[in-house]
Amino acid sequence: MTDTEIQPVRNPAEAGDATEPAKREAAAELTPFIDALSIPPALRPGRQEALNGIDIDLTTTWVRLHAQLPPTKVWAYDGHYPGPTIEVPRGRRLRVRWNNRLTGGYPVTAVEAVPKPGAPSPSDVPGRSGAEPLADVAALPPWTVTHLHGAVTGGGNDGWAENAVSPGDSQLTEYPNDHRATTWWYHDHAMDITRWNVFSGLAGMYLVRDDEERALRLPAGEYEIPLIIQDRNLDQDEDGRLTGRLLHKTVVVGKDAADKNVTLPFTGPYTLVNGVIWPHLDVAARWYRFRVLNAANARTFQLRLVDDATGEQVRGAAWQIGSDGGLLPRPVPVDEPLSVASAERIDLLVDFGRLRGRRVRLENAAPGVPYPQIMQVRVGAEPVRDPFVLPQVVSASFRRITHDTAPKHGHRMVALTPPGTAGNAHPEIWELHEVDPGHVKIPSEGIVQIKGADGKVRTYQRGARTFDDALGFMVEHDAWEQWSFLNLGGAGTHPMHIHLIDFQVLSRDVYPQGPGSPFDTQLGGTRSPLEYGGSVPISPGDSAWKDVIQVPVGQMVNVIGRFHGAQGRFMYHCHLLEHEDMGMMRPLVVMPAEVMKFHHGDTGHGHGGH
Repeated sequence: MTDTEIQPVRNPAEAGDATEPAKREAAAELTPFIDALSIPPALRPGRQEALNGIDIDLTTTWVRLHAQLPPTKVWAYDGHYPGPTIEVPRGRRLRVRWNNRLTGGYPVTAVEAVPKPGAPSPSDVPGRSGAEPLADVAALPPWTVTHLHGAVTGGGNDGWAENAVSPGDSQLTEYPNDHRATTWWYHDHAMDITRWNVFSGLAGMYLVRDDEERALRLPAGEYEIPLIIQDRNLDQDEDGRLTGRLLHKTVVVGKDAADKNVTLPFTGPYTLVNGVIWPHLDVAARWYRFRVLNAANARTFQLRLVDDATGEQVRGAAWQIGSDGGLLPRPVPVDEPLSVASAERIDLLVDFGRLRGRRVRLENAAPGVPYPQIMQVRVGAEPVRDPFVLPQVVSASFRRITHDTAPKHGHRMVALTPPGTAGNAHPEIWELHEVDPGHVKIPSEGIVQIKGADGKVRTYQRGARTFDDALGFMVEHDAWEQWSFLNLGGAGTHPMHIHLIDFQVLSRDVYPQGPGSPFDTQLGGTRSPLEYGGSVPISPGDSAWKDVIQVPVGQMVNVIGRFHGAQGRFMYHCHLLEHEDMGMMRPLVVMPAEVMKFHHGDTGHGHGGH
């Protein structure tokens, strides 16, 4: 069967078993792989241009997400969706004026849909599923602030969520770029509405280069390709035809105390790569480098490369050489599905010389996905002379940090609570501070006891649970700190992000959850200590520098990083954008130790109280 012979169907319920090749090729009115992959333009400011500053205008524009769709209105950086890929050499300071030039009404329709018995989940089908548009979202103004995710830059340049600007105003920022070669990305971070502003199109990639990376002579130019992966839903007209309009449809799972809907984070049926639904890419039979970014609101992708003819995962051709914070120490074979959560980045090398003349597809192997296809790669049949050889060592400068080799450091404990805890319908971030058990009531709300691997029971008291609670974490500039993220269950995996720093994972400790768990959601605390249940291995990709880490239910993930290079007020949060907007975000402040001595009040500053 050729691509032109594929007959589209009207909706997923009619598509049958998505694992059958012919039926998975025909999805929700749109035919996969008929559009070529779009490559965002590159911005490479010269030394003087970078110093003087560049202008990036946020504008309203129209794009075509798929050849079978009408044009779609989006908000875009410099008129491109996704935005231009900005490239800078290490140490070249760049000034950017992010100019809000947005016009017109909000480009996203938002609805909250109620599941119906026996019907597919509303998140798996296009259209509103009978839900009325949210008038408050339709009335939103173009209020935006851009955050360069991963950047080491002062708090005033970080894109603080409440420092958004309106049309006609500019956000002035400066990025030192004093960082090892890495993949960053920029996106909107406006307080309370990040989920819809990013959904509207405000995202782009940012690459830092250095000498270590250049010495590897990795595939470059047309052979280095950004892949910005997102999922979306689309509205329909009254006759059931897709209109092309962006539809942020979430699924209602209950009500809160104020009788407002409680919804799951957004997931949608259509997967876009660089702003195109299910595209194809023609490649030569040689090595390519792919800079992969999960820019979805909330979906975690299980990425795998599949042979079109056999449906089997391709093995021996793909290698991971980098993650969020830069290059890995050595290449890691990608022979099994690779988990990439929202905001995580993966630096991949693929040897298409092994796949000459074949068609392969990038798929999402996660269970329950209505349409697993992401994009198709068509490999040329002609042999190619390619001098690149996969290096045995990628980053010779990398040093692994372990519990035994870690510098002197303080400790922060952060609990991620299940929905419904202590009366809040949404999951929360709790900042926990160790206390003398004799000074608190046990059990009681906000008290969490943990029996660690050393057999000792430690008692923690909640210090903050919402973004607007009093500042809880003050950090000495240049200090090393261990942060422990404990997922107490009920809301799935949280990808946790700390602004300003890179960190390494020290361990993934198991604290079993589920029926009979010592953590009582109604009480809002533990009735008996949570007990250490062993550890799980750290994956090779998580063993390098990171700035986002997946924290599954029943795990305490311990990370360590150094708060250096910049000072000011920053944030940390869950990078599921719906969770972030609904309260899973907290401030932190980095200050010189000499200044902190004069600070008034108990904020758990310094080395985490140690």
